[in-house]
Amino acid sequence: MRTYSATPKDIKKEWLEIDATGVVAGRLASYVAKLLRGKHKASFTPHMDCGDYVIITNAEKVKLTGRKRGKKVYYYHTGFPGGIKEQTAEFILSGEHPERLLEKAVKRMLPKDSPLARRQEGHLHVYAGAEHPHAAQSPRKVDFAAMNDKNAR
Repeated sequence: MRTYSATPKDIKKEWLEIDATGVVAGRLASYVAKLLRGKHKASFTPHMDCGDYVIITNAEKVKLTGRKRGKKVYYYHTGFPGGIKEQTAEFILSGEHPERLLEKAVKRMLPKDSPLARRQEGHLHVYAGAEHPHAAQSPRKVDFAAMNDKNAR
């Protein structure tokens, strides 16, 4: 028996929409990373882009467990000497771009520094509000909060 390896003609991509209202951020990020890679499909091939397109709405209403909202710190560097900066999760979620918290969480769960990971990361669309411009793709709604009791708070 030979090992199955998907080819580009075998790959069928789908558009999925997830509402992040009241959902735990880390659980959502790991599930979305699995969808972007294509690991939920029987035809998963590690070197092919066989994942789906994912739309996340209401990213500003995502929940963080425990005291992470005020205590979790995200670091970034400006590129200049001594240019390390920090932001708390509370600051990011109450700021101008609350969707960046989920974008970074998912990005950090994908493979690192490869053209395939950058392509898969581009299939993620996160929006702070309930509106999104992808209605023409007729995305299938996924009720992530109802999949497990621990997914929603």
